[in-house]
Amino acid sequence: MYNRREFLRDCSSATAGIFFVGCGLADSALGSFQAGSGGKRRQVVVGGRRVRTVDVHCHVTIPDAWELIQGDPQAINVQVGQTDPNTPKGPQLDPRNVKNRLAEMDEQGIDVQAVGINPFWYRTDPDLARRIIQLQNERIAELCAAYPDRFVGLATVALQHPDLAAEQLEEAVKKLGLRGAMIGGSVNGEELSAPKFHPFWAKAEELATLVFIHPQGFPDGQRRFQGNGTLGNVIGNPLETTVALSHLIFEGTLDRFPGLQICAAHGGGFLASYIGRSDHCVNFNGNFPANCKPVQKLPSEYLKQLYFDSIVFTAEGLRHLAAEAGAGQIVLGTDYPYGMGDPAAVDHILRTPGLSNAERRAMLGGTAAKLLRIGLQPGKQ
Repeated sequence: MYNRREFLRDCSSATAGIFFVGCGLADSALGSFQAGSGGKRRQVVVGGRRVRTVDVHCHVTIPDAWELIQGDPQAINVQVGQTDPNTPKGPQLDPRNVKNRLAEMDEQGIDVQAVGINPFWYRTDPDLARRIIQLQNERIAELCAAYPDRFVGLATVALQHPDLAAEQLEEAVKKLGLRGAMIGGSVNGEELSAPKFHPFWAKAEELATLVFIHPQGFPDGQRRFQGNGTLGNVIGNPLETTVALSHLIFEGTLDRFPGLQICAAHGGGFLASYIGRSDHCVNFNGNFPANCKPVQKLPSEYLKQLYFDSIVFTAEGLRHLAAEAGAGQIVLGTDYPYGMGDPAAVDHILRTPGLSNAERRAMLGGTAAKLLRIGLQPGKQ
């Protein structure tokens, strides 16, 4: 893993190329890594105890990775973050330097962020995917080495090549000190529960490392999502997660790999909101038994072995998610810096009625700190 001296040495010869997605000015890591944000950090206190808050859902982008795919036929329809592929450094990206992000974290009461990248490389061949991901993971590791008390990293992996993805995950965790991986909700139309992905899931279970599932829309619904309401995001993203998790349950992936630590974005989509219907399916004695085969537990019981970020926006939504999955399965998430995120995520948890102080502390950072091994040496369990 890079230490701060090695990082600064590397920066002296070349721009490190780490950018945060946000609403400020573009700046390179060389000019951005400062001793601190310069502002006063908000102290979050619950029941008289200071809480270290951990945001598991936020984004960073590595513009250098675009240079690897420009002009390559595989780059057709490839996007970096949520940008136009023809202008990856244009206004849609709106990068923010580290100093600005730290100031915003301090204002929001976020002590630590787990930063990751939405996959854009799932259509690339093994060689190109290897080069993109090596660069991205090294850059994320450099950021975390420069600010070990503020950032931990989620690796990128070439999930379209599962054996390679397993190797990349192991290298990222053991050599670079990253704390897990961020993956999409499907891979080129294939479900995450498909047997071809078992090598990746086996490695994630072996490493006891977090896998954060982040959707990228629901392509099968694009025709019906047209029109007002940004339905591709508002409905498509949580739907993608709902379908992915449902397959992991019903296809037996969570039975085959019971030690997996999976966290789902946006409160896990719609899964917890109507999990009783999934239970009813496996209990149904009528016309559908061939299409709804029982798994080892009721579908609702699998919610207790999954984790969900807190981005459900309402107190009732958070209360319901806690009632169905358990408060200990919910972790703070902001989706920083995108417009569909929740910049008031800390206050959302603090102000939701009916939660105990212990539950609030767990949601705000206690559970995430365990999942991300914050406070432990990288690579140690």
